[in-house]
Amino acid sequence: MNSTPSRPGRPAGPVGVATFSSLWLRLAAVCTAASGGLAVVLAIVAWLTTDAAAAGSALFAAVVVIAFFAISLLVGHFAGRRNPAGAIGMFAVVYLIKIVGFAALLLWIGTPAWINPPWFGLTGVATVVVWQVAELWGFSRVRIQIFNDPEDQNPSGTQPGTTPPSTSGGPRG
Repeated sequence: MNSTPSRPGRPAGPVGVATFSSLWLRLAAVCTAASGGLAVVLAIVAWLTTDAAAAGSALFAAVVVIAFFAISLLVGHFAGRRNPAGAIGMFAVVYLIKIVGFAALLLWIGTPAWINPPWFGLTGVATVVVWQVAELWGFSRVRIQIFNDPEDQNPSGTQPGTTPPSTSGGPRG
């Protein structure tokens, strides 16, 4: 599904983004690239300023956030194939489920000894913010038709209230 209409001198779709068959897969790729890029930068900064455990903490936080946020886009992709109008609703339901799941996972695994809490927290929050910004940007670029266009009530092609042109060439009598 291409979200950007073609314009003269401009290719269809966002520049530099691979063409995907689904809006949801394209959004997942854009959001993952943006969040992953941020995670790599933060991990390098953590490693240079703190230690390798801080860099690992930053990367682990980003992987957890990216995995949980990508789940809803994948559900949107699969639900959208069967019921495009219901994909947004399914996306919202999965969003709530994954927030509860994210909290449950963090409580279940506890805090490993090697985690650096400040870097884990900073990267987790930053990754969520970047993911959400990329997702909002991606959704703002698409046009999803919710209602069907009205059927053409006048198949002859004439304006309402006018008489169609005669095809016989003269008056009938």
